[in-house]
Amino acid sequence: MHEETDVVVIGGGNAGFSAAHAAAERGRRVLLLEKGDPGLAGGNSYFTAGAVRIAHDGLADVADLLDPDDRHAVTVLPPYPAEAFLADMAKVTEGRNDPDLTEVLVAESQDTLRWLHGKGLRYRLMYERQAYPDAQGRQVFWGGLAVGSTGGGKGLVEQHTAAAQKAGVEIRYGTRALDLLPDGPGVTWTDSAGRTGTVRAESVVLAAGGFEADADLRRRHLGEGWERAKVRGTPLNTGDMLTAALAAGAVPHGDWGTCHSVAWDAWFPGNEGDRELTNQLTRSGYPLGIVVNKRGERFLDEGSDFRNYTYAKYGARILAQPDGVAFQLFDATTRPQLRTEEYDMPGASVVTGATLAEVAAGIGVDAGALIRTVEEFNAGVRRDVPLDLAVKDGRAADVDPPKSNWAIPLETAPYYAFPVTCGITFTFGGLHADTSGRVLDADGTPLPGLFVCGEMLGGLFSGNYPGGSGLTAGAVFGRRAGSLA
Repeated sequence: MHEETDVVVIGGGNAGFSAAHAAAERGRRVLLLEKGDPGLAGGNSYFTAGAVRIAHDGLADVADLLDPDDRHAVTVLPPYPAEAFLADMAKVTEGRNDPDLTEVLVAESQDTLRWLHGKGLRYRLMYERQAYPDAQGRQVFWGGLAVGSTGGGKGLVEQHTAAAQKAGVEIRYGTRALDLLPDGPGVTWTDSAGRTGTVRAESVVLAAGGFEADADLRRRHLGEGWERAKVRGTPLNTGDMLTAALAAGAVPHGDWGTCHSVAWDAWFPGNEGDRELTNQLTRSGYPLGIVVNKRGERFLDEGSDFRNYTYAKYGARILAQPDGVAFQLFDATTRPQLRTEEYDMPGASVVTGATLAEVAAGIGVDAGALIRTVEEFNAGVRRDVPLDLAVKDGRAADVDPPKSNWAIPLETAPYYAFPVTCGITFTFGGLHADTSGRVLDADGTPLPGLFVCGEMLGGLFSGNYPGGSGLTAGAVFGRRAGSLA
């Protein structure tokens, strides 16, 4: 099959759909090629909780974007100005984020969400993930993140799909793009029925994700041992289009040696790419407890910052431990405060014991070592400092490594140990592009008709990531690419 159209978008996740919407509203004929069949479509976006990080001036500034909720009347949503968003991006990447891309991401974050809302996408406040009740019974949001897609990642993809279909975008499922055409914009493809073809276009928008689902590429770029990481999301992000773009003259950009990786249920059967549970296998309650390795030793500061600023780097820390496994420990005091969707999901892996020795036996850790670790931690807790989960409260544990905030002694039975491993989400390295998503060659010249967005765009993240900024970036730069394609 040989055909022509105006714009080809490769990848049917949040970024690809955002590009398709922007191109379609300009009257472009848009063909979206999605590698997955309908039952596997949506890319990593499908597996997310749907969180989006945007700059705003508080609840009144975003209320018109949100589904109605009676809890709004008792909600404290601190403003999150652009300056704070910019500072968070620089902080978590240790200044390695591309400043031009970051400036655009922050400046257009809320406006892009409003644009999508106008196309039928729905949003809500994520009370169950991002707020704690205070003494006055108010819901207090923390960590710069509050807004999420109604229905999570599943709802996000469903609403994107409906908007694209309404706009006349042709979505072709089960179609894998293979190579970029050497003599002008276009791609070759093959589909799940074994057919092949070529599509020529004025522009091609690459939105096909990173290489996290390819064990060989993970080992090559992230290092030895990364082949053991569990793939949280789609198994289809195997770096095909990254490879094709580099072969066509694009150049790599950003940090190809790090990725977004989280604490992930280590013992859950089939703990990769579960489209029913999606992100529920994440274990993000560690700021309320302590984390130990198979030697019974702590190895990180569980309370160094809000979870939103640490969770995406802790998967790598776990992978570096013996056998790539660790255990999150809680007691009867902290266990009820853990996210229900994660820690109470059907089949969640957990070892419970009336004593620490019982827990140690259940997780295969030396009891003496575990008890020493817990006793040293408990003794180091600054009990004179009030506990406040909605702020960085400075309630530290003076141990090595320290716990900087939210140090709560583990001293009330029963005790709980949740086994975790490294769950990889997406890779940070991508293609070099300008702020409109035009892919650049080694001289910094745009390659004719070639655009990039989503996880394939390199330069925004390195080593770590502020929660919710990935979906925002996909939408912002997808819209920008589609506005020129």
